[in-house]
Amino acid sequence: MNAPSSTYGLSREARNLHWLLANLVEEVPGVRSVVVVSTDGLMLLSSDTRHHAVASDPAAQDGPKGSSADLATIVSGVGSLTLGAAKLMDGGSVKQTMVAMDEGSLFVMSISDGSLLGVHATPDCDMTVVAYHMALFVGRAGHVLTPELRNELRRSLEHAQ
Repeated sequence: MNAPSSTYGLSREARNLHWLLANLVEEVPGVRSVVVVSTDGLMLLSSDTRHHAVASDPAAQDGPKGSSADLATIVSGVGSLTLGAAKLMDGGSVKQTMVAMDEGSLFVMSISDGSLLGVHATPDCDMTVVAYHMALFVGRAGHVLTPELRNELRRSLEHAQ
């Protein structure tokens, strides 16, 4: 698989993360869209190269409201809510959250630097397969998400919009 044109000019680590994210969407059945959100709620990576859908084009909308920014907001909110719940219940750190809905599933998994990986999937996805591939991504991405790389990813998203 070739790297998307939006990755030209990025560091090797940033290109690898883009590739891993695109691979997650392409290779795991039922995955609709994927985002990585920083600890402060900002989107770092997205499987949606559009970054925001055109509201007048319903065919372009396959994520929540068609926007990776919407998914990032949801993932950040769910992450914050579960972190607060874990603190109130003395539950330790939150590793993964899953929300099953009639028309889809949402998975949120913590990355070692405090960032979150969020996946929007179909309702009939194999949850264990999605969770397994998310864990692989987290294992590969967690050690390279340095502050410098997070800044580079943020800047690349800002320039793409």
